[in-house]
Parts: sequence; structure tokens; C-alpha cells
Amino acid sequence: MILAVLAAASLTSVSTASAQSVYDDRHTQMVLVSPEGDILDYVPEVGEVMISRDRMGRTVLIDRRGNLVATEIPAESYYPPRQRGGNRGLPGVYDPYSEPAPAPRGWDDDVTTASIPDVDPRDSLPLDGLPQDMPYGGPDLPAPADTAPARTVTPEIPVKSNLSRLEITALQVFLDREGISPGVIDGKMGQNVNKAIVAWEQMTGETLDPNNADDILERLRLSGGLAIKSYTITAGDAAGPFVASIPDDYAHKAQLPALSYTSTAEMLAERFHMDEGYLRELNPGVDFSIPGTTIKVVEPGPYKKGNVTRIVANKGLKQVFAYGEDGGLIAAYPASIGSADTPSPSGTVTIERIALNPGYTYNPKINFQQGNNTQVLQIPPGPNGPVGTVWLALSKPTYGIHGTPEPSKIGRTQSHGCIRLTNWDATELAKMVKPGVTVEFVE
Repeated sequence: MILAVLAAASLTSVSTASAQSVYDDRHTQMVLVSPEGDILDYVPEVGEVMISRDRMGRTVLIDRRGNLVATEIPAESYYPPRQRGGNRGLPGVYDPYSEPAPAPRGWDDDVTTASIPDVDPRDSLPLDGLPQDMPYGGPDLPAPADTAPARTVTPEIPVKSNLSRLEITALQVFLDREGISPGVIDGKMGQNVNKAIVAWEQMTGETLDPNNADDILERLRLSGGLAIKSYTITAGDAAGPFVASIPDDYAHKAQLPALSYTSTAEMLAERFHMDEGYLRELNPGVDFSIPGTTIKVVEPGPYKKGNVTRIVANKGLKQVFAYGEDGGLIAAYPASIGSADTPSPSGTVTIERIALNPGYTYNPKINFQQGNNTQVLQIPPGPNGPVGTVWLALSKPTYGIHGTPEPSKIGRTQSHGCIRLTNWDATELAKMVKPGVTVEFVE
């Protein structure tokens, strides 16, 4: 049905406006999504593409060189539920369900084109054994076999998700909005995401299936809308201040006026809780230094709010848990906690001081040995400083909870005995604690 209608539409040379028409029955509509996550503004011509199925059973359009052209996605997974008094869809994209649908244009199509960040070309490859040379508009393909039941999520066992790269992004954004941090948002399933799912289930008492894309997208909509939005780089973004590079040697760091960001891309990636490489991947060829440039970023939402009265740093899980006055879990963060050479404390300590945008005093006699430095060094503040943008001093001297200049390594590497979080997670936690809050280290 879908394929035949598309073929008829292309043969009648339907205009772009017509291709973006919508129809009365929302649940039968589909959208054609490009590998970049944009909805096509045209209907492919008969003979230009072939049809197949990807690993998730979705219909995909492949050109004759084997390149992915588009993936069919249900329109209901893009358009948010109808709301009175406003459109919660992607800014700048028309939501037909917030207003009366436009009049039909004379063709009975159940496929439209618009915009949804829901597909990744590497996860939309044709299934082995399915036809690769069927002209678009031919008979439909057989339905995919049922997938295996979802595995139980535990912190120790990674989940092999069936989600596409951008669906995993949606999962990460949802968890981030809930205050259960997945670390950097990079569209990849890993231990930080896995631990976040377990913590979210503990916090809510609900179950979150990491393979159920429809459920994840619905939860995402209810938490604030789509995962990816457009953002226009401002003159202030491009102005910095920036530094050319960050030296490794602490003596060289101490010579800089500030340990600022090195580029607009690095700054924006941190602002939107993203891996810088993923930000660049979503915006291929973009010069981030030019004001007025519109880019794609994720929408993590506002900081979690609450009154944290107790913190547990789990060394084994490499995760920090923040609890409220009622004993309930408020937030959880992946963390780098100690190492064999410089282990974290044991037992319970308290937070003594809270410093935002702190400088750092390096003393090799009481700190670790960095390079060949033997003198006390005053290292200036900045997001690329040794402790990032936050320092929560603990009652055990020289130890603290702090940010990091390398957010992508959080939960994957060890620290010098402190608790290291991403800068944004450390900032969120700092806004919810006061001096005197206990920090318990557990194995």
C-alpha cells in the first residue's frame, strides 16, 4: 500500500508542498527520514531507489550504489500528542495535529515528509537475504521476524540495544532530563547509560526497556519534547574567550591566564551535555566559529532541583547517588573514583566548602606527582582546569568532588582519589548540596 501510493505520487510529479501534506488518520501515517535525521522534502522517483528492511524491520530506501536514502518512520513517533494552546513539536516544523489539517490536494498518500532525529545510517543497513534490487513501488517485503525478548538490565551486564544511534540519543536525553545522568550524550549504548537505566528504575519503581523505541520517544515527549533541536550560534558564542590549546604539564598550565575552552564547538558540546565528536558528527562541515550558523544540538533540559542531604559514592559502580531528606534518590551521576595508586577515602566524610569556577593549587608533597614538577603551582580556573568548573571540598584534606576537562572519560578512567564528574553534573550537584552533607564511600 505505502509503496504503491508513493510510486503513484512520484509519477504525478507532486510538489514539495503536496509531499508534506497530512492525513486524517494519524496512526497510519509515515515519514521518510534521511540518514542525517531530516525528513525528505521530495518523494523519490520510481526506479531511483530500491526497498529493503533494516535490522529493526523498518522499510528503508537504498539507491543503486547501496547508499541509504531514507527510512520510513511512523509519524506518531515524531509529532507530539495534541496539546491545547500550543505546538510542542520541533521549532519551525508544522505540526498538523495542533491545528485543523489542510484540505486534501487530490492524492491519497499515507506517507509524508518532515523532520525527526530518529535514524542512523549505520543502523539502517539492509538485512541479509532480502531483495536488494527491487524497484521502489514493487510488492511489499515480508514482515520481519519477532525480535528476542529484552534482556534484564543490570549495572554489570551491558545491554545490546536494537535502537538506532539517534534513538539511543533520545534515551540518553530522557535520562539526563530525569536527573539520572548518562554522562556525555553521544548516541552510544555503554556502561554509563546502562547504569543510568538501573538507577532510574530504582528511583521511579518503573521499568525502562532500552529496546522499546516507541516507549522511550513517548517518555521523551512528556519530559520536554524531542531530543534534538536547532540552535543558532551567537556572536557571544563565537567570541569566546578561548585558548589555543591546553598543555599537559601543570607548570605550563600555570602560565596561562585561564584554562578556557579551546573552541566554540568544545564550549557548545559542554553546554548541551554532548560529546564534542558527536556534535561535529551531527553537523558535518559546519564552521562553529561563524555567528548566525544554525546547528543541531541535543536538548538536555534544565538542572534537576532538590535538597540533597546524603551522597553515596560507589567505587565499584563508578557512580554517585544523591538522596533527599526523605531518603529517596534525587539524582545519579557516572563518576571516576580513585585508583590503585591514589585510592579514594573509605567510610563517611562531609562536604566542607563549595566553590564554583575554582582555581587549583598543585602541591607535589601532598598531591600526586605530575610530570617533573616539584614546586607548588597556582593553576588558574576554567572548564579545562584540573578540577573543571566545580570543587566540593571534603572533610578529608585534599579530597573533593569536582568537574573535569575531559567529560568523555568519566566513568571510563580513574581519578587521583577524588570523585570526578562531568562539569555539568558537578554543577547540578553543587546547586543541591550545602556544607555538612555526608558523602559515604562504598565498595
